[in-house]
Amino acid sequence: MSITAHTGYSASTKGDPYTYQVGFGNHFASESLDGVLPIGQNTPQRLKYDLYPEGISGTAFTTPRAHNQRTWFYRIQPSVSHNGFDTTEVAKNDLESDFAPSNPKVHVSPTQVAWKPFILPSGNEQIDFIQGLKPLEETANKAFVNSDGDFLIIPQEGRLDIQTELGKLMVKPGEIIVIQAGLKFKVSLPDGPSRGYIHEVFGVHYELPELGPLGANGMANVRDFEHPVAGFDVDQSDWEVVYKLGGQLFTCRQDHTPFDVVAWHGNYVPYKYDLNKFTIAGNLNKDHSDPSVFCVLMAKSKMPGRSLTEFCVVGPRWDVAEGTFRPPYFHRNTAGELLGVIMGERSTPGFEPGGMNYRPGFCPHGVGDEVFKAAIEAELVPKKIGEGSLVFLIEPADLIMLTDFALNKNNGFDVMDVSPWKGLGPNFLKHIPDINAQLKAAGRAEISVSAKA
Repeated sequence: MSITAHTGYSASTKGDPYTYQVGFGNHFASESLDGVLPIGQNTPQRLKYDLYPEGISGTAFTTPRAHNQRTWFYRIQPSVSHNGFDTTEVAKNDLESDFAPSNPKVHVSPTQVAWKPFILPSGNEQIDFIQGLKPLEETANKAFVNSDGDFLIIPQEGRLDIQTELGKLMVKPGEIIVIQAGLKFKVSLPDGPSRGYIHEVFGVHYELPELGPLGANGMANVRDFEHPVAGFDVDQSDWEVVYKLGGQLFTCRQDHTPFDVVAWHGNYVPYKYDLNKFTIAGNLNKDHSDPSVFCVLMAKSKMPGRSLTEFCVVGPRWDVAEGTFRPPYFHRNTAGELLGVIMGERSTPGFEPGGMNYRPGFCPHGVGDEVFKAAIEAELVPKKIGEGSLVFLIEPADLIMLTDFALNKNNGFDVMDVSPWKGLGPNFLKHIPDINAQLKAAGRAEISVSAKA
């Protein structure tokens, strides 16, 4: 039996049966039964209906108030009530915890690489969320805890019906969900097999980027982040809770559901966000904006002014810059880039929904010859671009190490096709006569072009 609180607002998203509380970084409170949430203290001597108090801290106890994250649960049975931990073989060969260059199972790529969409399971093949942080399939009486870091989950195909200790969230393609380290959750798939991406950060939590000269509004607005309301199950059957710790999986068995939280309060709470609500800023007169204007969430590093990682989204928008090369300019950035397509085909070869492209830091990239020629000759009228598409960009500051699984061609891996850039020849040399005439008129030495041997 499952009971959910009625607090919150009804979701307007089609196919979403749940209600939510809104905000970002807020301190929320939610109860499924009136009067269960204690007032004025966290751990009274005895709770109503003999519930158990349980705290979870997402930051150090002494972290400054503005950044401190924690939540109090009031549950039917405490998490410590279980039968112990055992190692598990689930997904053992596909997880990696050591990303030091000395590990022979991880690799560096100096150039752009890409992956085709992973193939979804077929027939009677049963793959659950834990077995594949690849294709996903539904499972019963099994929950997952990531003790290593925060998960940012990006579904690309099929909705995710996610039950957490704090309540339920329905996440469709075009939305994202963040589930913080240590929280228990379960994934069900109402639309059948699903595919998507997961980005994990360690030791820090995602936060909103500063708005700078944009002012008080724009980009991802606080009120568009949705958090669950309390909901609990009464279930005394056998459950399996799988913990990921240090990149290894451990199984914990218990004789009751982990989703028995009747009430809770705090700010360490999972949340979802609809990427289509992102307000895109851009240049209105000339030149091209840096990708930082597309940043939805970021995780700070220990170095001031430097993000550990940034999650960006690029969707439909107007292009109006005058006298400007409008596509992304050729560039080499200090941060790497992981680019994936959620929906809509891209002109760049190999970019398909469900696939991914990676470029390490300072790796040169930009548009191909055909796009370049079209851009320098195009009539620069206001134009709507990206119709029907939604693309995300993850920008990690540190070097990305690629696992054996990632480099397996059977998993869709390939080095990026460089042929689109072959045509970017030295057009400058076509103008040597005019250039020499200019140099001669200025009393400077003329130039000559050496032929290839």
